[in-house]
Amino acid sequence: MSGAGDAGARYEFVVPPGSAARLDLAIVAATGLSRNQAATLIATGQVTVDGRRERASFRPLPGSAVVVVVPSTPGRPLLAEDIPLSIVYDDEYLLVVDKPAGMVVHPAPGNWSGTLVNALHYLGESHLVHRLDKETSGLLVVAKSEKMQRQLQGALAARQLKRLYAALSWGHLASDHITVDRAVGRDPRDRKRMAIVTTGRPARTDFARLARYDSVDLLRARLHTGRTHQIRVHLASIGHPVVGDDTYGGGGGRRVVALPPHRHFLHAAWLRFRHPITGADMDLRSPLPEDLLRSLAAVSHEDTGLDDVGFFRNSDHDG
Repeated sequence: MSGAGDAGARYEFVVPPGSAARLDLAIVAATGLSRNQAATLIATGQVTVDGRRERASFRPLPGSAVVVVVPSTPGRPLLAEDIPLSIVYDDEYLLVVDKPAGMVVHPAPGNWSGTLVNALHYLGESHLVHRLDKETSGLLVVAKSEKMQRQLQGALAARQLKRLYAALSWGHLASDHITVDRAVGRDPRDRKRMAIVTTGRPARTDFARLARYDSVDLLRARLHTGRTHQIRVHLASIGHPVVGDDTYGGGGGRRVVALPPHRHFLHAAWLRFRHPITGADMDLRSPLPEDLLRSLAAVSHEDTGLDDVGFFRNSDHDG
């Protein structure tokens, strides 16, 4: 996504392998917009597939490039704001931000300012390669041109950009290594939630248990796809929701795990990919923020970080 001129938002994505979704539903899955919003944007010519306008019912082929432009609300231009950011990598082609929990990524009703996009717009041309939920902290890749965004999103679709998350889940997994391969889409009963649905898009997450405590497991989660709320939905679907996740059933017992209100224990801790221009092997890491360190100490009864449990150790199970 980018913010430039009077455009409220711009999304670009490549239709993933195996997809047979309608264009409107493909946009919903890739951007988080509602189906009505997607249909309106298609009807008003704000969507192209490989440079062509198509109908909402059109089914783009895997590999097709989809561009969605969301005009700004009248009187609501995108503001460039000088908001301090933790930048862990920066060159002329891309940067990687360590996003704090509580920071909204995109401007939207109720959050027109103070978002990550407002801060990035202040820094210059920027295009998000992927997203993080408001209460998920950690590493986020940002391209500095549309061409670089396409290259990085292509690497993401080809599983060459590896994203690993630290998660605390309620209960105990049946084994130390579990793969959840279940399609994720909008919950038909609540459009603000995602769910396991047969009409959803393919989604796969590998989970490795790094530590087992009294009532929770500390997990390393590797995304093979990037559906909205994927890790949270997948863990909830097997009866082990993310600790602190109010939306998907993990919000109880905050005092037991010493989590602040609204925060869930999910952190994008490790990014690995090859730089599209220089060819350098990128290995970027983010330690647990203070609130999650306190929570982990409360359940482990000792000062423990991701290095202590082998989070950054290579594994055959999750690359």
